Amino acid sequence: MSDTLKTLFVSYIFYYPVVMSLVWILGGLCFYWRRERHTPQTPPPLSRYPLVSVFIPAHNEEDCIAEAVQSIFSQHYPKLEVIVINDASTDRTQEILDGLMKDYPDLRVLHLQKNMGKAHGLNLALAISHGEIIVTLDADSMLDEHAVEWAVWHFNTFPRVGAVTGNPRVRNRTTLLAKIQTAEYSSVIGLIKRAQRLMGKVMTVSGVVAAWRRSAVVHAGLWDTKAITDDIEMTWRLETKFWDVRYETNMLCWMLVPESLSGLWKQRCHWAQGGVEVMRRHYDVWKDWRQRRIWPIYVDYFLGTCWAYAFTIYLCAWLVMALCQLFTAGPAVLADLLGTSPFWGWNGAIVAVICLLQLFTSLCIDSRYEPGLWRLMIWVAWYPLAYWAFNSFATVAATPRGLFRNMDKAATWASPDRGLRS
Repeated sequence: MSDTLKTLFVSYIFYYPVVMSLVWILGGLCFYWRRERHTPQTPPPLSRYPLVSVFIPAHNEEDCIAEAVQSIFSQHYPKLEVIVINDASTDRTQEILDGLMKDYPDLRVLHLQKNMGKAHGLNLALAISHGEIIVTLDADSMLDEHAVEWAVWHFNTFPRVGAVTGNPRVRNRTTLLAKIQTAEYSSVIGLIKRAQRLMGKVMTVSGVVAAWRRSAVVHAGLWDTKAITDDIEMTWRLETKFWDVRYETNMLCWMLVPESLSGLWKQRCHWAQGGVEVMRRHYDVWKDWRQRRIWPIYVDYFLGTCWAYAFTIYLCAWLVMALCQLFTAGPAVLADLLGTSPFWGWNGAIVAVICLLQLFTSLCIDSRYEPGLWRLMIWVAWYPLAYWAFNSFATVAATPRGLFRNMDKAATWASPDRGLRS
C-alpha cells in the first residue's frame, strides 16, 4: 500500500466516527431545540381515542412476561386490547399466561405450537385484532404509564404517520456491561434517532417498543417472515412507501439488556446481519429520485460497515506487528509500539474527546427522563476503548451472513440474553 493510500486509510478509521459524532450531536441538539425542549412530560389532550391493540411476542419468557403484561394494564389509555403471542414456549410461559388471564379478563393469548418466527406471530395477531393502532412490545419490557397516549397523539395529529418509535431505557444495571449499554442507548441510539428524524428518515424503529398504524402495516405487506430483523425491514417498507416514521422521546419503555459477552455478541451480530439484509433488499432506492431522503441513511450504514472492516483490519495488523517486534526486540520497543497504537496519540485523543462530548450532550438532553444518568459518567471511558472494537468485530462477523443468507427462508427466533436481575 502506498503512503498516500495508507494515510487515507488511517484517516478514514479515525475521522469517520469523529465526523458522524458531530453530525449526531448537532442533529440531536437541533431536534431538542425545535421539538423537545418545550414539550411537557405529560401527554397532550387527545382528540379521539381509537382502539389500540398491544402485541407481546414471547418465546420462553417465564421470568419477565408478567411484568410486561402488568405494565400494559397500568396504562392510562382507556381503549386497549392485549394479545400475547406465546410462540412455542417450552418453559412455564403458558402456565403464567393462563394465570394472568384470570387476573386480567381482557388479556388474550395466542398459543402457537411451532416457532415460525416473530414476524409470523405478529401477522397472526394482526389478523385476530381490531385496533386501528398496533403497539408491539418485547416481553422483557415495561411501558411507562403514559406511553400509549404519546403514540396515539402522533397518529391522531398527523395522518401520514405510519409508525412511532419509542425511547427505550435500560433497567438492569448490575454489571459494567449493562452500565455501558445504558450510556450507549442515551449517547448513541438516542442522538442518532433524533438526528435521523431531522434528516427525514429513521433507520429503524426500536423493536423493543413501537406503535404502528394498521393501514400502514397492511399497505407495506405485513411483517416480513423472511427478514431476520422484522423491525428494521418494516421501517424501510413504510418509508419507501412514503409513510412517516417518528421518534417520540416521551414514549418511554424500560427494558433488559444482555449482561454477558456471549449474549451481547449474539444481539449485535443479529442487528448487524439484519441491517445488511435490509441494505441488500432495498438497494433499488437508488433508482427512484423520490427516495432521495433515505439515501443519506443508506450511505451512513454502508460507510459504517466499511469502517468496521477497516478498523478491524488495522487493529489486527497492528497487533501482529507489535507481537512480532516484541518477540524479536523485547520490551524495549514497547514505547515505540504504543506510539503507533490505534488507541494512542492525537488521533485517539480527538476520538475520545468527541465521544465524551457526545455523551455529555446526550446526558444533558436525556436527564429530563432519567435524572440519575450523570452517575454513568465514570463508566464511559470503557465505551470508546473496548465497546467500539466489540461492535466492529460483530459487524465483520455478521456481514457475510447478511449478504449470502437465503432470503427465501423463514426466520425463526429465540429470546435473547435478558441479563442479570436481583
